[in-house]
Amino acid sequence: MASGWAGDGAVQEQIDSTIEDAIQRARSQLPKGESLTHCEECDAIIPQARREAVPGVRLCIACQSEHDREQSSHAGYNRRGSKDSQLR
Repeated sequence: MASGWAGDGAVQEQIDSTIEDAIQRARSQLPKGESLTHCEECDAIIPQARREAVPGVRLCIACQSEHDREQSSHAGYNRRGSKDSQLR
């Protein structure tokens, strides 16, 4: 059922777009390449177990935790939503 200017299925399309954006953002942040032995931010030693568990790791756990906190503060707002849904 359409509401306002939105067409049939508009809500599901917006949900799908939000999910696709989140997946793309998560995949773009995965480490690539060879793991480092020392953190590139604080120069702390990265344990062998972490390097094996996360191939391509570049940050120690403390720096990665801080980085994750900063990233989580960004809202997952879907800018492709219809004008009608943004006015509610």
